[in-house]
Amino acid sequence: MDKPFFVQPSTLLVLSLLWISLVDGVGWAQAQAPLERTSLDICLDEVRAWTAKFDACQTAAQHGNAEAQHNLGFIYTMGHGVDKDFIQGSRWYRVAAEQGLGKAQYHLGAMHANGRGVPRNHEKAMHWYRLAARQGLREAQFNLGVGYSFGQGVPQDFAQAFRWYRSAAEQGSRRAQYNLATMYDNAQGTAQDYNKALHWYRLAAERGYALAQTQLGVMYHTGHGVPVNYAEAMRWYRLAAEQREPRAQYNIAIMYGNAQAVALDYEQAAHWFRLSAQQGNPRARFNLGLLHLNGDGVGRDLVQAHMWLDLAVAGGIAVGRKARDQLEKHLTPEQLGESRRMARELTGKDRRGR
Repeated sequence: MDKPFFVQPSTLLVLSLLWISLVDGVGWAQAQAPLERTSLDICLDEVRAWTAKFDACQTAAQHGNAEAQHNLGFIYTMGHGVDKDFIQGSRWYRVAAEQGLGKAQYHLGAMHANGRGVPRNHEKAMHWYRLAARQGLREAQFNLGVGYSFGQGVPQDFAQAFRWYRSAAEQGSRRAQYNLATMYDNAQGTAQDYNKALHWYRLAAERGYALAQTQLGVMYHTGHGVPVNYAEAMRWYRLAAEQREPRAQYNIAIMYGNAQAVALDYEQAAHWFRLSAQQGNPRARFNLGLLHLNGDGVGRDLVQAHMWLDLAVAGGIAVGRKARDQLEKHLTPEQLGESRRMARELTGKDRRGR
C-alpha cells in the first residue's frame, strides 16, 4: 500500500476577493435590558426604539440631512423596525451619497457590487468606492484595491491595487494588510520584498487574521523569505486553526506526518486532515483517504478511503485517481454505493454551509 502523500504545506499566495459586508461597522448600540424582564418586553422595547429612530430619521431625511438619509438607508437595508427593503435602502444611500457623505458612498458602492436594491454593476460600485476612499474610508479603500486586483469595474491595475491596499493597511485594515503582504510577496504592483511581506503578514496575524497567521506559518515552515523555523510555523498554524482556517489545519497535519516540531503522530495527522477535509480541502481529503486505506492513525476502512479519495479527485487531485480506481476493484457494489451515499451527504453539507 502507498504511504500517505505528505506534500508541501498549503499556501495561499493570491489576493483575497473579500468585498466588505454591506453595512460593516455601521449601526446603533442597543441598550442592555434588566435580566428580570421577559424576552417579549425586550423585543417590544427594541421595536419601539427602532420605530422611533425611523420616524426621527425620516423627518430629518426629508429635510435634507445627509446623516439621517444614510441612517434611513441603513434601517431599510437591515429591516430594523420596518420591512427589509433594499430598493428603499439604496435610494436613501444615494441621496446621502450625492451630498458627499462618505459612508453613504461606500454603502451605495456595496449595494451595486452585490446587486442589492440596484442592478449589480461593478463600474458603479468602483465609482462610489473611489469617492468614499478619497475621504479616507478604509473599507472603501480596501474594496477599491480588490477591484483593481481582479479587474472588476476597472481595468486590472496592480499598482493602483497596491496604492489603495496600503492606504487601508496603514489605517489598520487587517484584510488590506494581508493583501498588501501578498503583493510584496509576489511582486505585484511593487518590487518583491520578503521583509515587507513578513512585516504586513505579521501585523495582520498579530491582530488575529487567520489567513495571515497561516501564511506567516508557511513562510517559517518552508523558509520562504525567512530561515526555516518549524516551532514558529506550528505556533502560527495553531492560532489560525483555532479559527477553523482549513489550510492551517492541513499544514498542522503535514507537520505531524513529517515529524516537524512535533513527534511523528499519524493519529494527530488524521485528526487535522479530517478537520480540513470536512471543510472541503481536496489535499486533506486525499491524505485522509490514504490514511484510511493503510490504517495509519485511524482504523482501516476501505469505504471511508474510497469516499475521501473520490472527493479528492473531484476536487482536482489527479494523483488520487490511480489509488481510487485500484481500490474500487476490491469493493463490493454495496460498499461503492455506501461510499457514494456518504460523499453525497458530505457535499450536501458543504453546499448548505456556504
